[in-house]
Amino acid sequence: MAAGDIVTAPGHIQFGDVLLGPGTPYRWQSLTGWEDSPGLDSGTVNRADAHGAWPGRLLAQPRTITVDGLVVRAEPGAVGAVVRHLAAATALRDGELPLVVRLDDSPPLLSWARCIRRSVPVTRGYAAGVATGGALQFEATDPRRYALDEQLVTARLPTAEPGLDWHLDPGPEGLSWPLDFGPPGATGALVAVNDGDAPVHPVISFRGPLTLPSLTNVATAERIEYDITLAPDDELLVDTAAGTVTLNHSASRLYTVTPQSVPEATFVLAPGTNNFAFRAAPGSSDPRAACSMRWRSAYW
Repeated sequence: MAAGDIVTAPGHIQFGDVLLGPGTPYRWQSLTGWEDSPGLDSGTVNRADAHGAWPGRLLAQPRTITVDGLVVRAEPGAVGAVVRHLAAATALRDGELPLVVRLDDSPPLLSWARCIRRSVPVTRGYAAGVATGGALQFEATDPRRYALDEQLVTARLPTAEPGLDWHLDPGPEGLSWPLDFGPPGATGALVAVNDGDAPVHPVISFRGPLTLPSLTNVATAERIEYDITLAPDDELLVDTAAGTVTLNHSASRLYTVTPQSVPEATFVLAPGTNNFAFRAAPGSSDPRAACSMRWRSAYW
């Protein structure tokens, strides 16, 4: 089941394969921590010889999300099975699952989280099929929230257009109508739009054949570049969030990074439009070579 597949109405919250909200056995009253800004670690340092401080980096802490006023309803005698289904879906685990929230008619947003606390009070109404006053608490180690739709853009290495065909072979026939400019060339330009308000780490793919693949942010001049030769069937995958560089999804090639390259974790898409230039070693122009970028718009 894909993230958000069963989120169809305002008030729906999907965690893994369990759905809370209208039309389900699980209703809730309040959601805290979802629209709040996450906690911050501040690198600000007080000035030693003057008023004020030196401003430092602000780094977001994990996001804590709490569903309060949880009400579980089922047929009399069946509430236990419904509660156990919720317990299985929110069991303690090491890995994070998609947490999708839709509050109104706006598109839902996605976070990856773990359930760190579950409360389902057992009162006299339990046997009648009602458990009230419950709560669920989630922790998202990445405090950003993401659009459900993943975006993908691809660029080819720069190639010139062949231009007009003057039909000079075998004789000087000249131009003919309609004019034939040949297949379009390529610029190596790649445009990625982050519709959110938080920077996002993309996943970048270089495909051969090419040597010395690189991708440069046109606005900041930041570049990732790798001293490697890729065969036609090779893929070099750069996960900027994890800081990994792998060849064909298996062997690490992080050691091929060049001195001109910035750390992968700092190569992000800022909110708004981001322009990049895909390049390779001088003389590289094979039309099969490509660079792709995948990302989701991110929101604080």
